[in-house]
Amino acid sequence: MNFDRIAPHYRWLETVAFGGQLQQARVAFLGETETPRRVLVVGEGDGRFLAEFLSIYPGAAVDCIESSGKMIALARRRGAKAVRFIQNDIRQAALPVAHYDLVVTHFVLDCFGRDDLRIVIAKLVRAATEDASWLLADFREPVGGCARRHAKLWLRLMYTFFRITSGLEADRLIDPSQFLEEKGFTRKARRLTHCEMITSEWWQRSA
Repeated sequence: MNFDRIAPHYRWLETVAFGGQLQQARVAFLGETETPRRVLVVGEGDGRFLAEFLSIYPGAAVDCIESSGKMIALARRRGAKAVRFIQNDIRQAALPVAHYDLVVTHFVLDCFGRDDLRIVIAKLVRAATEDASWLLADFREPVGGCARRHAKLWLRLMYTFFRITSGLEADRLIDPSQFLEEKGFTRKARRLTHCEMITSEWWQRSA
């Protein structure tokens, strides 16, 4: 799985498909969480979230795990020079234990099948402090009706596209909520957009 091939085109592809809604989903809860000290961002992409994050929390120490070298280069050009980038697949990356008080996973958990998703979430939970927050934005399947049919069509198209262009291994969307709840996180807030196909969520771990 490597997004180098589409990195130069990712922003305009995203804009054509969803306008500004994915970026709005990424930044939905910035400014509402307690000021983080140590932050782990997984799968940042081209740096637009980090640019907004650092303008609000300039004192935070941020580690970013991103597998695409071209995405990292784009993020650095957008002003994320103070971020410590780690070019690696999150499944292979070594993480400190109980270190980060904020974990951020925007449009990355949908890249994994069920077994890998369970492993990745467990790994990130081990790296989180006992009172950590977790921000995620991702796609979802609405419960029913036209919105569900619309979402299923879009998801099928997107999984096919990214499998061809990036070697994406997953072929369907897995809801991460169960795995987060099993690890002691509770969803504190949620915002749904784009016919309830896009979700922004703030999860909190109880100390």
